[in-house]
Amino acid sequence: MKIDNIFRSKKDINLTSGSLAKPLFYLSLPVIITNLLRTAYNLADMFWVGRLSKEALAAITFSYPMVFLFISLGMGVAVAGSVMVAQYEGANNRSMAEYAASQTVLFSLFVAVILGIGGFFLVVPVLRLLGASQEVIPLATDYLQIVTLGLFSLFGFSVFIALMRGYGETLTPMLIMLLSVVLNILIDPFLIFGWLWFPKLGIQGAAIATVFCRGLGLVIGLWILFTGRKGLKIRISEMKPDYEFFKKIVRIGIPASVEGTGRAVSVNALLSVVGGFSTAVVAGYGIGIRVFSTVFLPALAVSRSVETMTGQNVGAERFDRAEQANYLAAKGMFGAMTLLGLIVFFTAPAIVSFFTPDQQVIRVGGEFLRYISLTFGFVGSARVFSGGFRGAGQTLVAATIAILILGIIRYPLALYLTGNLGRTGIWWAFVVSNISGLFIAYLWFRRGAWKHKIVKEDAEKGEVAEELSSIEETISE
Repeated sequence: MKIDNIFRSKKDINLTSGSLAKPLFYLSLPVIITNLLRTAYNLADMFWVGRLSKEALAAITFSYPMVFLFISLGMGVAVAGSVMVAQYEGANNRSMAEYAASQTVLFSLFVAVILGIGGFFLVVPVLRLLGASQEVIPLATDYLQIVTLGLFSLFGFSVFIALMRGYGETLTPMLIMLLSVVLNILIDPFLIFGWLWFPKLGIQGAAIATVFCRGLGLVIGLWILFTGRKGLKIRISEMKPDYEFFKKIVRIGIPASVEGTGRAVSVNALLSVVGGFSTAVVAGYGIGIRVFSTVFLPALAVSRSVETMTGQNVGAERFDRAEQANYLAAKGMFGAMTLLGLIVFFTAPAIVSFFTPDQQVIRVGGEFLRYISLTFGFVGSARVFSGGFRGAGQTLVAATIAILILGIIRYPLALYLTGNLGRTGIWWAFVVSNISGLFIAYLWFRRGAWKHKIVKEDAEKGEVAEELSSIEETISE
C-alpha cells in the first residue's frame, strides 16, 4: 500500500463537505502518530533512567505530572489559537486565520517565559507538597529545573502543532515530531550514561536531550509558519500586540487551561495519596500512568481531530455535520479503546517489566493496569465529546466536565477508599470516574447548547492581511 493512500495533507482533505469518516481518518492518523511520538520522549526517558536506580525512576514519576502541569497552564493559548484558526478557516477567511495564528505565537511567547521562570523556582516546594521523599527530591529537581528553563521549546512546539491542526494540516507536524523523537532516543543514553566522549549527566542528561530536540522541532515549525510553505502563514507585521485579540485568546484559553491544569492537578493530587505508600508503589503507579497515557493517545488524537472538524464546520455553520462527526468518532473510539483495553489486561505484567526489572514494581504496575484497562473505551469516548466542545469554543464546558470527573469523583473517592482498601482504592477510583465521565459528557453534548460560532468576521484586519498577502505574492513573482 502506498503511503499516499494512508496519509493526506491539508490540500487533499475537505472537512466541511462530503464524507465524514474519510477526512476524520486522514486528519486523525497523523495526530495519533504525533501523540505516540510525543509520549516516546517520556518513555525513552523512563526506559533509560530506569537503568540508573529505583529512586531515579520515582523521580521521573514525580517529574512527569509537574511538567504536564506547567505546560497545561499555558496550553489554553494553543487551544484558543487552534479553535480560532479552525473556525476562520471553516468560514473561508484565511486572512483572519493567519492573523489569529500570528497573535497566538506572540502571546504564547509571553506565557512560556513567565511559566518557565516561575516553574524553575517552584520545583522544590511543589515536590515537597506532593510528598516526594528526601531521596527522590534532588533527582527530580535536577530534571525539572532544566525542563522549566527550556519550557519555551516544549510549549512552543506544541503551539505550532495546535495551529497547524486547527488549519487542517496534521501530516507536517507528524514528520517533524518523528525527526525530533528519533534524535532524542539516540541522544538520551549518550548524555545519561556518558557514552563515548559525552559527559555522564545522569537524569539531567535526559532533560537536556528532551529540551534540545523539542527546540529543534520548534525552529523548523516556525520556519514553516513564517514562510507559509504549508498554506498557513504568520507575519511579523501581524505580531504587534493586539490587546483586544489577546482578550479573545484569554477568554477561550483560560477554560482550556483549567481543563488541562485540572487533569494535571488530579495526577499530582493522586501522587500525594500514592506517596503515602512505598517507593515501589509510586514507581509502579508511575509506569501504569505512562502506559495508560500512551494507550489512550489514539482517543486523544481523535479528540483533537474532532476539535478541528467541529471548529471548521461550526465556522461554516454546518452544525449538523459537526454533531454527526462527534457521534461517529465517539462510537469508533469506544470499540477501538475497549479492544486495546483487553490486550492490556492480558499483557499488563509484561508491559510493566519492559520499564523495570524490579518484581515488586512489576506486580503493582500490572495490578493497576488490569483494574483500569477495561474502562479504556469510556475514557476514549468521553475525550471525543470534550474535543467537540472545545472545537465549538465551549472550552468552559470541557473544563467543567474534567473537574467533575477528576476533582469531584476520582480524587475524593481515592482518599476515601484507600482507608479501607489500601492502594487498590486508588485503582477503583479510576474505574468509577472513567465510567461516569462518559455519561456526563454524552448527556451534556446531547443538550446541543454548543451550536453557535464564537468568532466574528473582522473586516478591517481581514482587508489589511489580504493586502499584505497580495503584496508578498507580487514581490515573489
